[in-house]
Amino acid sequence: MDPDVLLIGAGDLGAAVGLRLADLGHDVLALRRNASLVPPPLVGRSVDLTAEAPDLAGVRPRFVVVALTARPRTEEAYRATYVDGMARALDALPTPPERAVLVSSTAVCASADRPALSDESSPAAPSDGTGRQLVAAEEAFHARIPHGTVLRLSGLYGGSSTRLRDQVAEGRVTEPHRWTNRIHRADAASAVVHLLTMDATPDTLYLGTDDVPAQMGDVAAFLAQQLDAPAPPAADPAHGHGKRLSNARLRSTGWAPALPSYREGYASLAD
Repeated sequence: MDPDVLLIGAGDLGAAVGLRLADLGHDVLALRRNASLVPPPLVGRSVDLTAEAPDLAGVRPRFVVVALTARPRTEEAYRATYVDGMARALDALPTPPERAVLVSSTAVCASADRPALSDESSPAAPSDGTGRQLVAAEEAFHARIPHGTVLRLSGLYGGSSTRLRDQVAEGRVTEPHRWTNRIHRADAASAVVHLLTMDATPDTLYLGTDDVPAQMGDVAAFLAQQLDAPAPPAADPAHGHGKRLSNARLRSTGWAPALPSYREGYASLAD
């Protein structure tokens, strides 16, 4: 195999990206702790990046995607995976790729009371140690691939997790006034593929989120109707807090979410 795509991390999102690229005719090599979990036609290679560097001699991919997952959610685990693990993989490449995307998180973006709409020009202001490690990972990524693109994704949904729906069904919704930002997993995967394959040269930073920041109370109320559950506490924009994020820069490249808000996204999960 002579792969032209390297996935550094192939969990749910990384694998979805790889499968989309394979459908476009690319040969994809995926690094994962357990290669047997990598779906075909992707080719998996087992490696624990927190402990060792991969053998990438002779691997000269055109595209690289870094989509790692750290467990547990501690500062130490984030450092070992996102910073040290990613660095080991990128340092093992014989040549730099044509394009690369690092999947980061909007957790590095600042929260505020009654927040204005934020975009890529807003400085990173992580509130905890895991967020600080994500910023360190972005810096390490750009130190190795200066022309690479960081995609900060907001809250992912659409996989196997039913956490929010369970909370609504059980009447455990808290912070109804908190602003939330989300993106369906399929739209997140399409954004990564778009940034790798679009005609124009991508920028070095994008926010990956859907079109509609929403308060938790409004999202929970929509789900409660779907689930025939008791109505949660109502949202109040006058007391809104958190962050409201814009996808205008990513949309300006020609990408658009297939599921532009939580309404379409969660309705699709009920089909």
